Amino acid sequence: MTVFYARDFDNHENVVFCNDEETGLKAIIAIHNTNRGPALGGCRMWNYVDEQEAVTDALRLSRGMTYKAAIANLKLGGGKAVIIGNSKRDKSPELFRAFGRFVERLGGDYITAEDVGTSVQDMSYIHDTTSHVVGLDLSIQGGSGDPSPLTALGVFQSIKAAVAYKLEQSSLEGVTVAVQGLGHVGQHLCALLKEAGANLIITDIDAESLKICAEKFKAKTVAPHEIYGIQADVFSPCALGAVINDETIPLFKFPIIAGAANNQLARAEHGEIITEKGILYAPDYVVNAGGLISVSYEGPNFDPDVVRRHVEEIHDTLLVIFRKAEERGISTSDAADLLAEERFKRVKSEVSSKKAS
Repeated sequence: MTVFYARDFDNHENVVFCNDEETGLKAIIAIHNTNRGPALGGCRMWNYVDEQEAVTDALRLSRGMTYKAAIANLKLGGGKAVIIGNSKRDKSPELFRAFGRFVERLGGDYITAEDVGTSVQDMSYIHDTTSHVVGLDLSIQGGSGDPSPLTALGVFQSIKAAVAYKLEQSSLEGVTVAVQGLGHVGQHLCALLKEAGANLIITDIDAESLKICAEKFKAKTVAPHEIYGIQADVFSPCALGAVINDETIPLFKFPIIAGAANNQLARAEHGEIITEKGILYAPDYVVNAGGLISVSYEGPNFDPDVVRRHVEEIHDTLLVIFRKAEERGISTSDAADLLAEERFKRVKSEVSSKKAS
């Protein structure tokens, strides 16, 4: 197993391996960059094939959080944690309290939050042993609750921006959106899209959830493997990452991709390939920043209206990225990276200059 020479290491500042024999906790905390502030990123619980897969996921997700925080203009850096285990079988309050103790040892360099396989309730257990956790229940003073609705709002605004830019339509009325993944974010997104008059095609690996959502949103359903080749205006991946890859790209018939999933590009060059194919890609870490924006405001002065307005700014940020990509003849993923890097690398340069003077 490699870390320093892993393809996704990308100059991470700190990678911590956490082991607690009593609770069975095995976790990895990756801190990518703290130039703009402490690293904030969710804690994912997943039944990884092996430790190398867990390390790779932590590194990729952590790096993505640095870019997400910068693109959202937050005074935060990027980090991520993964717990190795089955979230439906291996959870316990003691396990999350043990994880909180590891977070506490980092002295505030890393702030954790909810992610795939973890919940608001799990965050409350972590809160028992560290204050460096957000996404807390609304019953706790300053808690922001479930970030899923605001993540979905960001995706919705992203789809509106992409449709306006690519299809030159100011409304989503009659636009067909294919949503992959019907978790919390996917379902909130479907509700917003339905309300806006969009036509929905949905899929999920959970057949029961798919059936319920089809009735609830009056949506057409397809099998998970069929979603990549259907006719739609927008493909919105809201499950796991790497769905834009060598096998799926030749199947794509939609002009727009805008979804909540992290790390949608299996490899960086896939951003260029879909650009050449004429597909407008809304970079994932821009699209799904709503949850991060929400928890970043958590505290005694939490104001939902302020948070909502910040999340809605994702729409205009994407328009800037789309124009930059077109003007420079580059992919939208590269254009987003350039904008984010300008922000978090400039901050480090400014800090260094102040220290020198």
